Amino acid sequence: MAAGKLTTHVLDTARGKPAAGVTITLFRVTDAGLVRVTQTVTNADGRTDAPMLAGADLTVGVYELLFEAGNYLRESGQAAGDVLFLDAIPIRFGVPDAGAHYHVPLLISPFAYSTYRGS
Repeated sequence: MAAGKLTTHVLDTARGKPAAGVTITLFRVTDAGLVRVTQTVTNADGRTDAPMLAGADLTVGVYELLFEAGNYLRESGQAAGDVLFLDAIPIRFGVPDAGAHYHVPLLISPFAYSTYRGS
C-alpha cells in the first residue's frame, strides 16, 4: 500500500497571492473530543514545509484543520479590531483511505473562504 499524506496551503484570494504566516493546527476527532496532532505555520508560498501527516501517522478517521486566519488578515491590513467576521477557520474532513494523498487547501478573503480536496 502506498504511504498516504495530508497536505495543505493557504491562498489569499483578495490579494491574489499565497498567505504566509498562517498558523495551522491539526486535530484528530475522537469520541472524547479533539486531540491535537501537530501545529505549523505557512511559509512564503502559503504552504507548510512538510506534510501535516505522512506514512503510518495518517490513519483512517476524521480530522480537523484549524486555520488562524484572523492574525494574518490583521497583519496584512485587510481586517482590524478585536472581533473579525472570520478569525479561526475550522475545516473538518474524513480520511477513508490512509494510503491516499489528501490535500485540503484554504482560500481566504476577509469575508469569505472556501476549500476543496486538491491533488
